[in-house]
Amino acid sequence: MTARTVDATNHACISELGQRVFEGGHVARDEALWLFNLESSADIFDLLSWANRIREKFKGNKIHLCSIVNAKAGACSENCSFCAQSSFYQSGSPKYGFVDPEPVQDAANEAHRNNVTAVGLVAAWKGLHEGPMLDEVCERVRELKASGKTRPDASLGIIKSQNVADRLKEAGVECYGHNLESSRRFFPQTCTTHTYDDRLATIGYLKKAGIKICSGGIIGMGETREDRCDLAFSLKEAGANVVPINILNPIKGTPFENNPPLPVLEILKTIACFRFILPRQEIVIAGGRTVNLRDAQSIIFMAGASALMVGSYLTTLNQPVEKDLQMLKDLGLDPSWDNHGFSDQEESGCGCGEESCELDPVAV
Repeated sequence: MTARTVDATNHACISELGQRVFEGGHVARDEALWLFNLESSADIFDLLSWANRIREKFKGNKIHLCSIVNAKAGACSENCSFCAQSSFYQSGSPKYGFVDPEPVQDAANEAHRNNVTAVGLVAAWKGLHEGPMLDEVCERVRELKASGKTRPDASLGIIKSQNVADRLKEAGVECYGHNLESSRRFFPQTCTTHTYDDRLATIGYLKKAGIKICSGGIIGMGETREDRCDLAFSLKEAGANVVPINILNPIKGTPFENNPPLPVLEILKTIACFRFILPRQEIVIAGGRTVNLRDAQSIIFMAGASALMVGSYLTTLNQPVEKDLQMLKDLGLDPSWDNHGFSDQEESGCGCGEESCELDPVAV
């Protein structure tokens, strides 16, 4: 056997950046991109260790749990290349209209039993406009809020009217899910029936209404590490409060059905880089975690994740929530979340890292 010389330069650089974020500072884009491009397992585990410290500094041992209800399934008019619910593809995905109150209340009851903070109403359509459907959506939200069992969230597509956003807020929506999906550069490869700016404008209307923003993306669609880095900074600039990281689960019949899976260490490294860029945000590991991470799922928290989507996804299954709760217990993490606010994210400025900014909330 021969001794192998270990270069400690990267270790020192990772520690310097980690300490800066830990103390309330920020990483620049070029520094973050360097982190995304780390290759050796030793360097990646150094990165994960610092991401874990940063998570504990800003989030303690609390893990936020959320779940979703597929409130309207299939026959969506958008051509998102990753989505089994698009009418452009033959995926065999279920199709049904907007749900009655009972399934929503069932989801609220299950959430309450399992300490799940929020239940999001998710609909497969382009967006929400004034009219009878908005009235029905608001009624479901009011029912969910009145139950007192969970926080009513929603993910209902593109919004092009401030009045729609205001009505959702009035009905009780506290947090709205609207992913940017990827970088602006890569986005046209994921969808051509609406634009990146449509998504940013929707976030602007919601922020102006006083609704918190849940926005993240999907990794493994064929994007580069630079695309992932730019997505994280776009989410920071947009003021996302909750950042879901989904890992592509290729669905037969969709354009991405033959995409190769990302290596597990690449996924964990991505989560850690997001934590360095977004130290105060809730980072949720959502769709695709069971099929892509397998037995490494518990390492997501060491990588900086502070939240978990539990229960079934939109068109694919998740592992049983009881297994997730046992995993958290084994790790000494606490899913009992009695604070449904976002006060732990407060800092000067809008969250972009500057002391002050003049971003128009409708224009960002």
